[in-house]
Amino acid sequence: MRDSGLNWSIIRFPFVYGDGDGHLESLAQHVGAWHPAQRMSTIHHRDIATAIQLALEGAFDGRVVNVSDDAPASIYELLSLLGARMDPSAEPLANPWYLQVDGSLARSLGFRPSVPTVYQAQQEGLL
Repeated sequence: MRDSGLNWSIIRFPFVYGDGDGHLESLAQHVGAWHPAQRMSTIHHRDIATAIQLALEGAFDGRVVNVSDDAPASIYELLSLLGARMDPSAEPLANPWYLQVDGSLARSLGFRPSVPTVYQAQQEGLL
């Protein structure tokens, strides 16, 4: 793509949730063997639209950009938000950065999440 001469950008999103899509609610079905302290980057639907708009305006041209909210949450925290339970663990994390993305490039290019955390999304009824 870089050599094509075309305008391009690649936008990568972590775990997408919001607006009643059921993604967070289905999380409990998929995390059986995951460590409860494993943190996961997230992004709300609203902020996907913001990122796409920035890309269409050329802010991300010629770059691969990770877009995420401001605070990765642990699997334990995400399930707790939904009223689900997960047993705690004292085992160390095998790969602490797994499921997390660095969104600093997106921020340096003008991206600011309107829903900075899943906690705010819950408070505002945006899950």
